[in-house]
Amino acid sequence: LDYIYAVLHSPTYRSTYAEFLKIDFPRVPYARNIEQFWHLVGLGNQLRHYHLLTHPNCSNYQTQYPIDGNNVVDKPRAVVSATKGVEFVDVYINNTQYFADVPQVAFDFYVGGYQPAQKWLKDRKGSALGFDDILHYQQIIVSLTQTAALMLLVDEVMMG
Repeated sequence: LDYIYAVLHSPTYRSTYAEFLKIDFPRVPYARNIEQFWHLVGLGNQLRHYHLLTHPNCSNYQTQYPIDGNNVVDKPRAVVSATKGVEFVDVYINNTQYFADVPQVAFDFYVGGYQPAQKWLKDRKGSALGFDDILHYQQIIVSLTQTAALMLLVDEVMMG
């Protein structure tokens, strides 16, 4: 399962078989050798655990939530981070409160036809985020950031 999970997250595989993946079941190539197979199994295992938010690193938050307030999601928007520059954004949930230093790659990351870091907040528009919600969003950001990095590693292993 983890081997297939890794292969299906290869950007090269996805672009090569994009049209085929839309209309049929994906074809999974054989590994070139046993070392490649086990390397991809390890990467697929990490991806799966990040996506389930069960990876131990999901609690190593990359972002902060620095401002107290009512935590009501009004109109989520991203602003280039004043502290970290263009590769990071501050994700405002209202006029004053925000998640600081969200990696741009996580905020813009697509899963299927939507962007989870944006959709999660939009789905909570008009609601107040609780403590667990804030932690959960930070876990999502870690998961998306690591997914983007792991996808590149999968590609290296498959193409290398």
